[in-house]
Amino acid sequence: MAEPIAVLAILVDIAIGWPSAVYARVGHPVGGFAHVIGWAETRWNGPSLSSAYRRVAGVMTLVLVVAIAIGIGWGATVLARHALGAMAWLAIGILAAPGLAIRSLYDHVMPVARALDACNLQTARDRVAMIVGRDVASLDEAEVARAAIESLAESVCDGVVAPLFWLLVAGLPGLWAYKAINTADSLIGHREERWRAFGWAAARTDDLANLLPARISG
Repeated sequence: MAEPIAVLAILVDIAIGWPSAVYARVGHPVGGFAHVIGWAETRWNGPSLSSAYRRVAGVMTLVLVVAIAIGIGWGATVLARHALGAMAWLAIGILAAPGLAIRSLYDHVMPVARALDACNLQTARDRVAMIVGRDVASLDEAEVARAAIESLAESVCDGVVAPLFWLLVAGLPGLWAYKAINTADSLIGHREERWRAFGWAAARTDDLANLLPARISG
C-alpha cells in the first residue's frame, strides 16, 4: 500500500502544494520542528558552555525533534486506520504531501525561467536571489540560469527523493522523521563556531539519511 500513498502524496503536492492561505493561518509543519530546535538552541547552546556539553545537547535536541516527528506520524497513521479502515491510505497520502516540495520547487524556479524568456535580467536576478545564498547582482543571463538549475538539482534530493524514499521505507513516521532531521541540519548543521558542536549530530544524521536517496537522485 506504500506505493499508492506515495503517488497520492505526489499528486496532491503537485496540484495544490501548501497553499499560501493555509501557510498564513497555521504555518507549515516544518515550522513546528524549527520552533522546537530554536527553543532548544537558545537554552542549550550558550557560548559559555563547553563543546562537549553542546555536542550532547545537540544530540538531545535531534532526538527530541525526531521523536516528536515519529510520534505525530505514528499517531496520525493509527488514527487514520482506526477511523477509515481500508481507506486510511487516502488520509495518509494527504498527510504526507506537505513533506514534499515538488510544487514549491516549481513555483520558485519557473519565475526565473519566465523572466529570462522575457529578457528581463534584473527580475531574473531578483527571483533567483530567493533560492540561492550568494550575491547575484553581477550575474549574466547564463549565470542566472545556471544558479537556478544548480539550486533545483540540490533541492531535488532533500525536497522530493529523500522524503519519498523514507515514506516508502517507513511510512508517515519515516517521512516526517526525515523532515525533522533535514530541518535540524538546515538550521544548526553548520561549520561555524557557534554551531559546530551543537549541530554535529544534525549534520551527521542528515548525511546518513540522505546517503541512499542521494545515490538514487544522482
